[in-house]
Amino acid sequence: MNSLDSQQANKKVLFLSNGHGEDLNAIQILKALRQQQPQLEIGAMPIVGYGNAYRNLDVNIIGPTEALPSGGFVYSDRLKLVDDVRSGLFTLLWRQIQAIRTYGRDCTAILAVGDVVVLLGAYLTGKPYISFMVSSSAYYENRMKFPLLTDWLLKSDQCRQIFTRDRYTAQMLNDLGYPKAIFVGFPAMDALELTGKDLQLLPNLPFVALLPGSRLPEAGTNLQLLLDLAIATAPLFPNGIQFCAAVTPNLCLPDPTGIIPLQQLAEQRGWEYHPAGNLTHPEHQIKLRCIDDAFADILQQCDLVAGMAGTAIEQAVGLGKPIIQIPSAGPQFTYVFAEAQMRLLGSSVQTIGTKPATAETITQAAQAIHRTLGDKEYLQQCRENGLERIGNAGGGDAMARVLGDLFLKTDY
Repeated sequence: MNSLDSQQANKKVLFLSNGHGEDLNAIQILKALRQQQPQLEIGAMPIVGYGNAYRNLDVNIIGPTEALPSGGFVYSDRLKLVDDVRSGLFTLLWRQIQAIRTYGRDCTAILAVGDVVVLLGAYLTGKPYISFMVSSSAYYENRMKFPLLTDWLLKSDQCRQIFTRDRYTAQMLNDLGYPKAIFVGFPAMDALELTGKDLQLLPNLPFVALLPGSRLPEAGTNLQLLLDLAIATAPLFPNGIQFCAAVTPNLCLPDPTGIIPLQQLAEQRGWEYHPAGNLTHPEHQIKLRCIDDAFADILQQCDLVAGMAGTAIEQAVGLGKPIIQIPSAGPQFTYVFAEAQMRLLGSSVQTIGTKPATAETITQAAQAIHRTLGDKEYLQQCRENGLERIGNAGGGDAMARVLGDLFLKTDY
């Protein structure tokens, strides 16, 4: 081991994140950092959920993890916070903060991906940290104003850099007195690695991707609504249209009783289930594939997304796809969430209805799909909007390089 490798081996970086989208962005930075600094020791503390994104990469989880009832979506329903408190939220947070302080005391730097919770955890280590404010954007309100504690933590001397999710937010923060704010890309776009899987698509037919989300049981309910949408949409395209749903693997695996959730959900809506996630609707002569291992391929090849998801919709917008959203009963994909996502992502996104989807909502969404796919000028606008709001891949690599330049080239 040469002297540089020896110095790197003695350095530790801690990743903090608090949410599914935050985890996804964090691991793209982490993977790039591993490539750039292979001798580095990296730990992670996911505040929300089990942190499976980190576990799948064999990253050291430094403290306790637990899935609470809200799944982290308390902003769309404050009553969910009560359920979390009853399930031990404060005890869990206390134990996580203690783990962060213990591990963090030997770290060279902390990367806080998320809001005030991870910022506070980073600050309490006493070590320098970088903030990536994934959930904050000037596009939401055309302004930026942080709560007092967040503002103080971002302006702390310990905070050495602030990454933003878009260029507009970085520019606004610079104007408001946050000179450390920069935009170098949106790491979630780095996660769209193609598998080359054959989607069995027919040429010259419009292709709609269905994104029900990944959090169960909500994803199952969402998928049923999207199956209804496929039934309502197909008659509007007499020359044919094709659908493919990108589903979480948990929907395709048998439960302890041997029942495949996808099969049960589909049959409840009048669809017939066939092996490998193929669905048919005999009455309406529709075929639909549900695939759990080719998300990026589906997203890249589709002409339009009908979605009820968070980060996946952001990725689709980044690829220039038009989005049709229909609100569900939640807890994540409520109208409150969908409306905020429209403000964040701009003209690429259309939300149909303001309440949990009804039969009328489904009919209107089908008409919106038909109208949108025929509007060439709007489709070009979506491609341009995607570049502005999200941007291309490469954000994870760029953030890892900034972190390395700040903390890992010299001894701290």
